[in-house]
Amino acid sequence: MSWLGLFPNIIMFKHHPCVVRRRILTLKNKLGITNSAELAREEEKLSKRKAKELFETGFLDGLVPGTYEALAQIHKYLFDGIYEFAGQMRDVNIAKGNFRFAPLMYLVASLENIEKMPQSTFDEIVEKYVEMNIAHPFREGNGRSMRIWLDLMFKKEIHQVVDWNRVDREDYLLAMERSPIRDIEIKHVLKNALTDEINDHSVYMKGIDNSYYYEGYAAFKTEEL
Repeated sequence: MSWLGLFPNIIMFKHHPCVVRRRILTLKNKLGITNSAELAREEEKLSKRKAKELFETGFLDGLVPGTYEALAQIHKYLFDGIYEFAGQMRDVNIAKGNFRFAPLMYLVASLENIEKMPQSTFDEIVEKYVEMNIAHPFREGNGRSMRIWLDLMFKKEIHQVVDWNRVDREDYLLAMERSPIRDIEIKHVLKNALTDEINDHSVYMKGIDNSYYYEGYAAFKTEEL
């Protein structure tokens, strides 16, 4: 039986908005916005601005790469002005398309196990990233937060980062979709986009734009906010 059969109250996501039992809802937010398109636009603008600050203020340098706490801090920094749940572990079961993320009853144990995974090599880092994606610990904004978290590990352990501007959207999404069963594709996609320019402002800013584009957000350029 699938996780959806075990947990009939799973919330289905397709970017914005979320779909719950075929009814379209807008996530409750601090901005008081009830229109999903308007919320998506404001979320992109505000969180991209915060992503820019993450780099320019040196906030990322104070985090411990590979920890759930680091990921939660990134998520909180990006989305705290938009959602009450920013940086907080989700309290609902969620799915995207036909894939069900870690059931809520196993989420804490899953995150504890991920925390213990090694991260000293490229392969180990990607494997840890794939497991965190399966966990999907937050209500919204997982992918955008996790790609920053992934680069923190790469930067510390192998002194490289992903130049996301060189990662094709469809290649990445297909590889991630298959990664719970076969991670060789996502390893190939990411390895071919590694760069030694770990502190390059332009690489980071264009990377944020591409990261958001993967999720369907492309109204603003991070550099211009």
